[in-house]
Amino acid sequence: MAARRSNKRKRRNRGRFGILYQFLSLVIILVVIAAGCVVFFRVDEVTVDGESKYTAEEIIAASGIEQGDNLFLISPVQTGRKIASVLPYVDNVNVRRALPDGVVITVTECMPAAVIQGNGSWWIIDAKGKVLEQTASGTGAAVVSGLTALLPVEGTRLAVEDADSAKLNSLLQLLRAFSDRGMAEKVSSIDLTSTANIILEYDGRFTVKIPMNPENFALKVRALDETVAQLQTNESGSIDLTREDKVYFDQTGGGK
Repeated sequence: MAARRSNKRKRRNRGRFGILYQFLSLVIILVVIAAGCVVFFRVDEVTVDGESKYTAEEIIAASGIEQGDNLFLISPVQTGRKIASVLPYVDNVNVRRALPDGVVITVTECMPAAVIQGNGSWWIIDAKGKVLEQTASGTGAAVVSGLTALLPVEGTRLAVEDADSAKLNSLLQLLRAFSDRGMAEKVSSIDLTSTANIILEYDGRFTVKIPMNPENFALKVRALDETVAQLQTNESGSIDLTREDKVYFDQTGGGK
């Protein structure tokens, strides 16, 4: 009986040592792999893809990635956020490792959608409300009136007074509706003075009235597009989109 118990203890001990050996072997393997990554996987080349206002050198500098950095210590998410914060015109950033020694940065840029006054200057914003840069005048994009930017800073989201938050939401939804339909470049001004309707100048020929209802902006912009498509290129006037069932076009311009 004693001999049998001794054999059982020996088998249990061998089992324990076997598990410990496997665990230590796994740890050693992981350490060797980690050491190999640190030693061998070093950044040798950083490339930039995508159209951008900035040069590849400027984007790489903003990323903070340098030749010789460890490839696996680079955080793609944090690097992308850093680039977007340093370079306001960068919209989306994708950073990926290209083994064994490369990093590829793919960017898409923000498109100017409107200019708005704030802090005594004009500021360019995109359709998402990101402040892109300060500009010398209110030209080059849709000029916004009836809304003032609150302490604008490049690279941040446009802010306004609390009382104007509904107008800001309407502005951004309207800009997106025009952008989604490829019509944004034809909008030269957006007047948000009224709380009921938005007045905008379109295609250099039309004064357009749209109800201040963001839920219907996509439908109203489509109606505007279809209406203009049916008119002659030499026709101009006012287009009233405030009615639910019909679009009114006044060639004399008296419908505003």
